[in-house]
Parts: sequence; structure tokens; C-alpha cells
Amino acid sequence: MVPSSSPAGFVKSPMSEIKLTGDAFELYCDVVGNPVPEIQWWYADINRADSFKQLWDGARKRRVSINTAYGANGVSVLAISRLTLEDAGIYECRASNDPRRNDLRQNPAITWIRTQATISVLQKPRINASDQEILQPKSGQELPITLQCNLTNSHSTHRETFWMKNGQEISKTRTEHKHTEFKLSKPRTDDSGEYMCVYTFKSAPNANASIEVKAAPEIFGHKRSENKKEGENATLYCKSVGYPHPMWLWRKKVGRGSYIDIDNSTGRFFVINKDNFTELSIISLDISTDPGEYVCNASNIIGSKESMTILRVRSHLAPLWPFLGVLAEIIILVVIIVVYEKRKRPDEVPDDDEPVAPIKTNSTNNHKDKNVRQRNAN
Repeated sequence: MVPSSSPAGFVKSPMSEIKLTGDAFELYCDVVGNPVPEIQWWYADINRADSFKQLWDGARKRRVSINTAYGANGVSVLAISRLTLEDAGIYECRASNDPRRNDLRQNPAITWIRTQATISVLQKPRINASDQEILQPKSGQELPITLQCNLTNSHSTHRETFWMKNGQEISKTRTEHKHTEFKLSKPRTDDSGEYMCVYTFKSAPNANASIEVKAAPEIFGHKRSENKKEGENATLYCKSVGYPHPMWLWRKKVGRGSYIDIDNSTGRFFVINKDNFTELSIISLDISTDPGEYVCNASNIIGSKESMTILRVRSHLAPLWPFLGVLAEIIILVVIIVVYEKRKRPDEVPDDDEPVAPIKTNSTNNHKDKNVRQRNAN
């Protein structure tokens, strides 16, 4: 049975936005229909809304990206990066499954359905921010660091300012001043990261400036040792602080001062790295090759740090070792007793032919007869 055809319809339409120069935006378009409709993107200047031009992937010096996928629905994403004031305008998503849709003799208003979004681009406010900082916590010079931002120019009324670190707002930093400061009294390695001063406005998007506080990695979380049985899986990990996020490397000690790098090429070792965290998984432990010292190394442009974990792999017979030890002691004791009995002196053991009681000798009998004679004489 041939499924019945159905005209194109929008499931999700692009939304209008206000952006700042240098920012980026994405517009989404989701359509249904049978057959699945074709999707196109068009653009018109705000002052010439009746004059549309089709957009292509890679246009505007490769700042335009169009990704479209067709399945049960048709889904398309239009993205434009590094916005300029000239990117402001009307962006239109068109969809059609009409067989005549690409016939130039047909009126596009009849064969294509449309939905629009208006993108407004405002000049980004000017923010003067302090330079990057590099921490040296181990030097003993924990001097205070002050991060500063100053809003010097904006096209909309300023409302308030606050600070963020690594994408999270820092509490109790909101103020209405255009000049703002954030102080690190005793900076440590875990104070490193990307700091951002954020300015909010009444009729414009937020504006911000970034200040990087860099530091060499310090590894603070890892397993010092891991005990497993052969055939089991083992997981070793390391955590660090420091910024920028480190490059991670796992190595195994194979000799005095000699190491081999570990990667995902063997099929039994799997390494997962994510920002300040790394994890090494070893599948089906081999008691002859896998035990040993494993080292995780974290390095960035400021410095590096490494930490060691000792992996021990026990045999399947390990649970029986206490019982086998007791059994061995019993066997040794029995052997000692047997050997002792075998080595006794011969005169300590009576022979079977030797009489139990001593035999009276003739001298004894003569002595008795002499005593009788003496009594008779008396």
C-alpha cells in the first residue's frame, strides 16, 4: 500500500534574536510532509524585506554554515559566526515537497511555505580589561591579584555588572558600577581559570570580557594503589587543578627509569580525558603483564605534574592461600614427628626376645644356701 502524500508543514521555526558584533547565532528549522520536504535558507536586508537571496553553506567568507538532514522529518540548522553589523536582517526558512517547486515558471509563493526570523546585530560595548595573570603558588610569593574591567562605551543603558569563573557566577559580585574589580587575596592553583566580567543592559544582550588566570597543573585526586584479581577490570584516575586544562598522558614503568606510553590502540587499555580529569581502564587483567607502576602526567603551557598508582593483581588461588598455609603447617608437623620417632636410640626400645624379668644367677642361690647353714649352726 502506497502511503498517502501530505503537504509540507513546520514543526519548529527559527526564533528572532538580538546579538552583538563578534558573537554567533544558530537558527533551527524542522519540517514534516510526505515526501519529506526540501529545505532552503534565504536572506533579506531589513530595509529591503522584499528582496531575498538564497544562502549557501560556506558563504560570507565561510562564516555561514548550513547543516541539513532528511529522515522522517527534514531538519536544518543555519549558523553564522563572527557577526558584523551587515549580518543583521531577515532570515527565512523555506520548505516544499511540491514536484513543481524548482520550476522557474511557478510562483514560489505557491509551491514553498515560509517562516522567518529577524536577527538584530548591535555594536559590542567597549570593555577595557586587565591582562592575564600567571600564578606561581610554590614560589612562596602569594601576592594578591586584582582583576579589573571598565565599561567605556555602550549603545544601551547599563544595568549591573557581575563576575564569573569558568562559566559559573561568583556570588556577591553584582554591582551597578561600570568599573568593577575582583580580588584574589591569596591565590592558589585552584584559583586559576577563565574569569569574566559581565555587563547587563536594559535593551541589549549581555556583554563580557575575559581574563585568564593561568597556573601549572597540580594533581590532587588519584588512587595510590589498586588491588584486583586476574581477569577483573581495573580503573585508575587522576584529577587536577590548573589552567589551561592539561594534556593528559598515561605511562607504565617497564624497567629502571624506563616507561612506555599507554593509549587506546591495544584493545585492553582505554583512556578517557576530560578537562581536569583522566581515567585509565584496563580490561581483563593479566597477572603476568599488568601489575606495576602507572603514571598519569598532566601538562599545560605553564608546567607539568605527574602522579603514580601501583596496580597489584592477585591470582585466582588467592582466597585459598590461608587454608593452604594451615595445611602446609600440619604436613610439616607430621613429618617432624615421624622423623623424630625414626631416630630414637635403639637401647630405648626393648627387643621382642629379651625376657621381661631378670634371671637369678648361681651366685645368688649360693648366697642364700650359706645364710641357711649359718642359721642351723646357731
